[in-house]
Amino acid sequence: MTDLASIEVAGSVAVVTGGANGIGRGIVRALLEADATVVVADVEQAVLDTTVATLSASHPGRITGVVTDVTDDASTDALADHVFNTHGCCNLLFNNAGVGSGGGGRMWTHEPNDWRWCYSVNVFGVANGVMSFVGRMLESGEPGHVVNTSSGDGGFAPVPNAAVYASSKAAVSCLTEALAHQLAEDSDQIGASVFYPSGGLMDTGLFSSYRNRPADLERVRGGTGRTSMTFQEMKDRLEKSGRNVKVADLDELGRWVVDCTARRQYVIGRDLDDTIDLLHRRADAIGALDLPPHHQMGL
Repeated sequence: MTDLASIEVAGSVAVVTGGANGIGRGIVRALLEADATVVVADVEQAVLDTTVATLSASHPGRITGVVTDVTDDASTDALADHVFNTHGCCNLLFNNAGVGSGGGGRMWTHEPNDWRWCYSVNVFGVANGVMSFVGRMLESGEPGHVVNTSSGDGGFAPVPNAAVYASSKAAVSCLTEALAHQLAEDSDQIGASVFYPSGGLMDTGLFSSYRNRPADLERVRGGTGRTSMTFQEMKDRLEKSGRNVKVADLDELGRWVVDCTARRQYVIGRDLDDTIDLLHRRADAIGALDLPPHHQMGL
C-alpha cells in the first residue's frame, strides 16, 4: 500500500486501452458501475463500437470510444488530446492493451518480427501511454492513478516456452515499479500500480491476437509455433493435458481491479501464495548463484 490517499472513482475520468474486450471490457464495466466517465481506447473499430453501444445503453453519456494504436505515440498523444480537451483531466489510466508473442517454442526459432510486434504493443504501448498522459495528469493538479497490466508469466518468472511474451511483461513490471518510485518523489496526488491478472483461464482474445498483427511485422521467414488459437482451443488443449481449468469471470475481475486501484494498492494480484513461494525459491537460487525455478502457468 502506498501513502497516497484513496482515490474517488465516482465522478472520475478514466481511460482504458485495450478496453473493447476481455479484461479491459471488464474494467470498463466496473468503472461505469462505480459512476466514472470512461474513454475506451482500442485498435479494433468494430469491436470498440459494439462495446460502447452495449454499455451506453445502461450508462448513457458516460462512455465514449477512441480508435487508438498504442504502438504509435502520435495515436496515444491524440487520445490524450481528446481526453483532456473533452473532459479537462484524466484521473485513472489503465494501460491494458496487450498481445501474445505469435507462438511459443524455442527462442532461437523465432524471428525478429515476433519480438518487434510483441514489444511494440506490450512494452511501447505502456510507455507511450505513460509519456502521453502522465505529464499532463501531473500538470492538471487532479488526483490520479496509473495501472499497467503485466502478467505472472514474466512479471514474476518466465514460462520458458513463452520467452518473447514473458520478457515483455517483465519489462512492464520493471517500468511500473520505476514509475511508481518517480511519482512518489514528484507527487502527492498520483501513483501507479502493476496488475497481474489471475483467477483462471481468461477469454480475452490474447490467444488470437495475431488478427491485429500489422502487415509490416508479419513473419518473413516462416518462423515456428502456432500463430493463433481460439480461447476454446486453448481450454481444450489444457484439459486434454489433464489440467482442471477454471475460467475467470472477467466482470468480477474488473470490479476487483477497480477496487484495488481506488485503494492505491501497488501490486494488484490475488491468490499469490504459490507465487510468493516461487519468489522465495527464486531468491534462494539467485543467492546461491544458481538458475532460478521458472513459472508453471498455474490457472
